[in-house]
Amino acid sequence: MRHDPIASGKRKPVNLSLDTGVIAVAREAGLNLSQISEAAISLEARKARDRKWKEDNREWIAAHNRWVETNGLPLEKYRLF
Repeated sequence: MRHDPIASGKRKPVNLSLDTGVIAVAREAGLNLSQISEAAISLEARKARDRKWKEDNREWIAAHNRWVETNGLPLEKYRLF
């Protein structure tokens, strides 16, 4: 099992406002709203964190890509594919 750097393992009750129709259909289907909500929020939090990292490191990424275009991959001669 992979370690999730976002999850703490602790639980905190929160209030969410959800559409009543969505709740009714989810309950009919036997879905766990807490688990689904947590998974969706976790996914969006990861995406936001990744977007921020890419923006914060945009200059370094561009410089690295230019270096690789000029010099090639450092260990390319050892690649088996």
